[in-house]
Amino acid sequence: MPDLTAQLPGIILATFLVLLVIFVILVIAKSLRIIPQAYAGVVERLGRYQRTLTPGLSVLVPFVDRVRPLVDMREQVVSFPPQPVITEDNLVVSIDTVVYFQVTDARAATYEIANYLGAVEQLATTTLRNVVGGLNLEEALTSRDNINGQLRVVLDEATGKWGIRVSRVELKAIDPPVSIKDSMEKQMRAERDRRAQILHGRRHKTGRDPHRRRYKTGRYSAGRG
Repeated sequence: MPDLTAQLPGIILATFLVLLVIFVILVIAKSLRIIPQAYAGVVERLGRYQRTLTPGLSVLVPFVDRVRPLVDMREQVVSFPPQPVITEDNLVVSIDTVVYFQVTDARAATYEIANYLGAVEQLATTTLRNVVGGLNLEEALTSRDNINGQLRVVLDEATGKWGIRVSRVELKAIDPPVSIKDSMEKQMRAERDRRAQILHGRRHKTGRDPHRRRYKTGRYSAGRG
């Protein structure tokens, strides 16, 4: 028992040193943060915005600074599901949209909007319906570049305050109703048949039919012989 009493201060000291080492390691781990390339980290100190971390090694105040989830600063491509849109002539078309955007301000993308991806989708859908709603079906099918340009301008202007830059908007597909598709195919088929008949009639009229030409040539040669 006296031996244990004599060793007690040494045990306490060893335990204290172990705890101190663990604490120091924890402090160092909390003080250093590595941000990968093409990402940014928003730092909050005691609940308030303090600074934005750039790629590389950064030093934080342990137990005081907190890094929010990293923000991807690369250009992103998002394909939205088909949206039903009513044209000016009251036809419902299904339109697939692809948006190319990039976060340019991690602070604004974190604090100015709760879910910037969902907001971009809703804004793209609303803008698409407004633009296509002023066009008839034929104009919507033949004015993709114009629609893309209008969508990009509106989206880029609206998302600027969120720290987002919209670089491009593409319409992947514009699908009219099935009945309109069938009607368009029948019309195209009838137009091809009409052109074929006109071309065939012109050949007969101008003597360009190869069978008729060979027949005439043979008869003329026989008469001379």
